[in-house]
Amino acid sequence: MAYEALAGAYDRLTNDVPYEDILAFYKAILMDRALSPKTAVDLACGTGSMAVLLAREGLSVLGVDRSEEMLTQAVEKTAEMDAPPYFVCQRMERLLLPTPVDLVVCCLDGVNYVTEPAALREAFARVYRALNPDGLFIFDVNSEAKLRGLDGQMFLDEDDEVFCLWRASFDGQTRICTYGMDIFQKQGKLWQRDREEHQEYAYRTDELRQWLSEAGFAQIGVYADRKLEPPAPEEQRVFFAAQKDKTDRKEN
Repeated sequence: MAYEALAGAYDRLTNDVPYEDILAFYKAILMDRALSPKTAVDLACGTGSMAVLLAREGLSVLGVDRSEEMLTQAVEKTAEMDAPPYFVCQRMERLLLPTPVDLVVCCLDGVNYVTEPAALREAFARVYRALNPDGLFIFDVNSEAKLRGLDGQMFLDEDDEVFCLWRASFDGQTRICTYGMDIFQKQGKLWQRDREEHQEYAYRTDELRQWLSEAGFAQIGVYADRKLEPPAPEEQRVFFAAQKDKTDRKEN
């Protein structure tokens, strides 16, 4: 299963991810819509890096992820915080909250990891129900152009304690990009080898917009990578912001 072996090394291998810049873009969208959320869900939160930033902004935060191993890292990361996020293990297509929230975010192509379109449509419906009236859902995806371009590519990430080699292949019929990862982690004088397989589905902008609308969302914005402007035709990462109608008071 994805992220079992990778979880312990994830933060070290992704120390170049611009979480602060992503948060700044979230804040720009919220400001553009004159929204001031108090409560938030970090969906597909991984090791909780974005959940931490949201909590430091003063929000009450719940982190949700399907990987127990990643959530273990998140809990350890936040153990010393005065007002840490809470974490729960759920798949996003099974999202069920005790009370609705003002904001749901899903960063770093977590949506692509839902590889069944029907499951993603269910996830959108559940996010909609999980939001307060006027609540906002912000997420990003790896574009189809990016995932197609990864076909046949090989990448290496490493530091003194971990070495990760991953190979990508794209199936044009299924629209799934598969990453095969070989992970070597130092254990004393020896190295432990593990292998994981990750898959992402190449969703298209028009279908995502349609499914958000079907779920009930209005004011659906589609943006270039961290810019308040429409994405270019070959944009590598596309952001979406979809708002729940302020008059909709359906129960969670």
